Amino acid sequence: MNIIWTEFAIENLKSIFEYYVNNASRKVAHKIRKEIFKSTKQLIQNPQSGQIELHLEKMNQHYRYILSGNYKIIYKVNLEQIVIYDIFDTRQNPMNMIDEKRMTE
Repeated sequence: MNIIWTEFAIENLKSIFEYYVNNASRKVAHKIRKEIFKSTKQLIQNPQSGQIELHLEKMNQHYRYILSGNYKIIYKVNLEQIVIYDIFDTRQNPMNMIDEKRMTE
């Protein structure tokens, strides 16, 4: 299994990093990013370990998520790939996650 990041997920990760650089410190930003990457790597050994994302169930795409701090890592398992679709801040309204444009490949 290998991990693929969508452009959308990469952009969200960059935004999270920049937010913490500007509002906390570069050290904090690196720590959060490192934790998110560490969380995604666990999926290689156990891709089904994440829970079904109930807010996205009606899309019928079998999205799952794992948590890393305040962030949901939204992903889907496709044959031999784990595709990371979004890094979603759990402090936001979950309805923001439903916009189908967020889940483009």
